[in-house]
Amino acid sequence: MAELEAHSLYSTLRERIVEHVFVGEALRTLWQRGIVDVEVLRSEFDAHGYDLVMGRGAIVRHIQFKTGVRDRPGSVSISRSLAAKPSGCVIWISVDLDLNMKGYWWFGGAPGQPLHDLSGFGSPKRIGRRETGERPLRMNHGKVPAARFRRIDTMNEVLETLFGPLPTEPLPVVADQVEHG
Repeated sequence: MAELEAHSLYSTLRERIVEHVFVGEALRTLWQRGIVDVEVLRSEFDAHGYDLVMGRGAIVRHIQFKTGVRDRPGSVSISRSLAAKPSGCVIWISVDLDLNMKGYWWFGGAPGQPLHDLSGFGSPKRIGRRETGERPLRMNHGKVPAARFRRIDTMNEVLETLFGPLPTEPLPVVADQVEHG
């Protein structure tokens, strides 16, 4: 099977792998900056427009991940319910055929601000067809053009876009919390 075909055939697995790698890279980058007060919560299913919740302090981000093997996103279908979440956002991750992250594209507001209003975007069509062959509209989604996404090059930039300026501090060491193996 051609590698590109596998990305289509196993797209759900691909997205799960990329999400896990993203979380690992984000937590490692925060760790390297001495930041350990971050929460990561996973959505059991995508009924409310997000895949992951990340929080630090008063900032809570509901994140929808999108992935692709292109260098930039095309039009992206975004759940309108994501706009109802505080600080909802979309991160489109460009990957190569080996699932290495090559870059990020951002659609969202500043930390603490809601997702941009999606009411001005038309509804995309569903992927599946009805018996008649028609593809009905996904009324609860907005089709956001690629031009509305902003390129982000590094994980540090992604994290600062999510949470605002992040300090670089040494990790706190508390004698009571040191584990001996």
